Amino acid sequence: MTTPTVQVQPGAFLTLHYRLSGPAGEAISTFEGKPATLTLGGGQLSPALEQCLIGLEEGTQTSFELPAGAAFGERNPAMQQWLDAKELRAMGEPDEEYAVGDVVQFPTPDGQGKFAGVVLALRENAGKLEAVQFDFNHPLAGQPVRFDVHLIGVL
Repeated sequence: MTTPTVQVQPGAFLTLHYRLSGPAGEAISTFEGKPATLTLGGGQLSPALEQCLIGLEEGTQTSFELPAGAAFGERNPAMQQWLDAKELRAMGEPDEEYAVGDVVQFPTPDGQGKFAGVVLALRENAGKLEAVQFDFNHPLAGQPVRFDVHLIGVL
């Protein structure tokens, strides 16, 4: 008697290793550490990446090639924003220093999660920080993405 295979369905709880790579190479990977656990539809992965997982059987190891913009949308210039230094101090550490290329974590408006922005530029006056420009686009937005998956468990 064979054991029925378990397939990923909407709302499934998953344990998996995954890697996201763009043209510049690997951006995110869990293969070197602990696997990720997530609920499909819970917002941890983009809808396009979740769609790739639907129907996969437990134990599957596979890869998907998504065209530019499919995984995380197109780059949106409106997602590049200047934040006043006073506002940044109110949200975080008052003495925090910023450098171009830094990734900074921000609390979501509901306080339940976090999102990241990459420092693009600094505006100073007389050596004092006035504002920081952040890019809140996903690092792989507007790029083709390779999605490597090892589906360990499905509940």
